[in-house]
Amino acid sequence: MKSAVETLGPTRVKLTVEVPFDELQPAMSEAYKKIGQQIRVKGFRPGKVPPRLIDQQVGRGAVLEQAVNDALPSFYGNAVREQEVEILGQPEIEVTNFADGEDLVFTAEVDVRPEIELPAYDGLRVSVDDIEVKDGEVDEQLEGMRNRFATLAAVERAAASGDFVSIDLSASVDGEVVEDAAANNMSYEVGSDSLVTGLDDALVGLSVGESKEFDTQLRIGDEGGRTAQATVTVRAVKEKQVPDLDDDFAQMASEFDTIEELRSDIKDRLARVAALTQGVQAREKVLETLLEQVDVPVPENVLDDEVSYRLQDLDHQLQHAGLSKADFASSEGKSIEELDSGIRDNATKAIRSQFVLDAIAKKEELSVDESDLTDEIVRRAARSGVRADAYAQQVVNSGALGSLMADILRGKALALVMERATITDASGRPVDLEKLSGRADAAGADDQDGSDDDHAHDGHDHDDEQHEHGDADK
Repeated sequence: MKSAVETLGPTRVKLTVEVPFDELQPAMSEAYKKIGQQIRVKGFRPGKVPPRLIDQQVGRGAVLEQAVNDALPSFYGNAVREQEVEILGQPEIEVTNFADGEDLVFTAEVDVRPEIELPAYDGLRVSVDDIEVKDGEVDEQLEGMRNRFATLAAVERAAASGDFVSIDLSASVDGEVVEDAAANNMSYEVGSDSLVTGLDDALVGLSVGESKEFDTQLRIGDEGGRTAQATVTVRAVKEKQVPDLDDDFAQMASEFDTIEELRSDIKDRLARVAALTQGVQAREKVLETLLEQVDVPVPENVLDDEVSYRLQDLDHQLQHAGLSKADFASSEGKSIEELDSGIRDNATKAIRSQFVLDAIAKKEELSVDESDLTDEIVRRAARSGVRADAYAQQVVNSGALGSLMADILRGKALALVMERATITDASGRPVDLEKLSGRADAAGADDQDGSDDDHAHDGHDHDDEQHEHGDADK
């Protein structure tokens, strides 16, 4: 077998493979056996039909086609190894010459990993936000705690925003009652805007026993989106009463004796979270700075696959949440086109990141040992809410072990670049990454592994997988 490679672009090559007919003989023998198992010839058991009778019954051409289709993956794989190309995805194979007794010639166009000229990545300079906890943030946390310990007390007055009311609610469209919009003796917080449009305005000023009609646009159900005529009746009005911020509250709501001790603890916890956020920001900025300094071409087919995966994942999440893509885009302040464009941009960045980090891992001769793999499986299993052994089995059964190891290597490569980077905060102070890591551990942030939407999904680890082709073009 002879092979040659032609570069079609930065991320695509064309392999031309010539196979002498003699090298097809093992495949021809297997083809005769396979076809012999499928046909019935009087006087012969299945699989024992002589080749000459198979030629007579199904034709020599059918045997040749079977042999070529069975042998092409092996010849293609040999050519890939011979030419030392790092393939990505499935090849487009075309048989350009083949006849009985003649050499088999075929071409295979396939995406390949681009050659990357790495920039100097020692001493990259980035700046991140200061770690700063303001009194207002502490006050906000305390207010949340007060609300969790609040009680409700009945009042003899009209409902106001922030009150909790018991209501009866009904709605109709064109005189037909809408069952999905009906409720009796339901508890509702005035001003929360969590039921139907216009309800909050209708409730303000109503006393116990009073009713009000109003028009609304239904949000869910079979009549979602239509205008309905609704009626609400108030059955009870209760006022939320929150405890005072004093030592008694601190003892009731925490393990601390004084409100000042509680405030101090909240401030420390917010500082740990801010440090964790600073570490994530440092990671993202180091990666962005690195990518700005290197040209990384992205194979169009690989990008299309990644975008398709992300769009399908988004559609699945939206269906689960009962939202349309248009509604989601609107909530993000974007058009559908802008949303799709952003997804494509993020996918492009993710693939570029993978290529660069893979190149650094190769240059630095990084490796994954058993403890690295175990730690990553334990961490991902905890995040997924499953046992580590079950998660490991799932990884193996799904064929995702290579992808997982590639992700670990990329994480090591980025960690190495971060160790060698010069990272300061907005005030010019050096950022101690080891200290940040310790704070993150103290915060129990097991879900903050530095992964984000800028990483391509696990199925696209871009390893040199060989994919079977369809039937050969004859």
